[in-house]
Amino acid sequence: MLVAVKAAALWSILLAAAAGPPAPAPKPKQGIVAKQWQAQRKPSAGPALSIGTTSRGCLQGAATLPASGPGYEVVRLGRNRRFGHPNLIGYVRRLGAGARRAKLGLVIVGDLSQPRGGPTPSGHRSHQTGLDADIGYAAPAGVRARHLSRRAREKLSPVAVIDLKTRETTPAWTPAIVDLLALAASDPVVDRIFVNPAIKKMLCEAPATAKAPWQARLRPWWSHHDHFHVRLKCPADSPLCVPQAPPPDDGCGATLAWWFGDDATASRTKKKEAEAAAPEPALPAACAVLTQKKR
Repeated sequence: MLVAVKAAALWSILLAAAAGPPAPAPKPKQGIVAKQWQAQRKPSAGPALSIGTTSRGCLQGAATLPASGPGYEVVRLGRNRRFGHPNLIGYVRRLGAGARRAKLGLVIVGDLSQPRGGPTPSGHRSHQTGLDADIGYAAPAGVRARHLSRRAREKLSPVAVIDLKTRETTPAWTPAIVDLLALAASDPVVDRIFVNPAIKKMLCEAPATAKAPWQARLRPWWSHHDHFHVRLKCPADSPLCVPQAPPPDDGCGATLAWWFGDDATASRTKKKEAEAAAPEPALPAACAVLTQKKR
């Protein structure tokens, strides 16, 4: 009996070896939902509505930001991310016009949202409800208003004003950047603006800005060395928009010190790993119809 069992076991091993190694488990499908939203090339019809949270949401009835306007230029049009709630489009246009009046330089505008919001295949976890915009701290050298070809817009890269290794300013840093941030953060529709921790530290320590009424709206966040990220408040016309909890303090002091410690570095590593392993977000039920509409 024992001999028969051993023979059967050996036979099983031989069969398995002949069949080769087991087939690898199929990889989880990633980006399927994001690609569905990317495929929506035009805004939907209907009144403007920001739905859900900035990282789990969508946008109905988006407005389009013109590629050029008084005081600003939009880059990387091929990404098709210059759409937003009308509040956001109005905000960017006010910022550009205000910067021009104050002679702060040309405002370079990066990503807003996709035509119907939703998750993007690359670049962001937020920017989903038409309430987020990436704005350059400074325009690349030689760039002039209304003198950018579509090809040139695709090649432009934001100018780094903070060295991520040393946390010091680069030669591109100018005092006008402080004035631009003050202008951007002073608009009452702004909820918060994400900046590099080194920039937040400078503004917390400078007597002229330490107690500025807009100081609490500037929040330190990883990277953001070449652009700042504006996030608006939920619009009054969007009852399904989910607001973010208000900042607990002005972002200086102990809150800011954390960003310069080892815990911040470890937290970023964990955050990246968690995001890579996380399934695609489930969006609000009200978003489903927006990927089914032709218009």
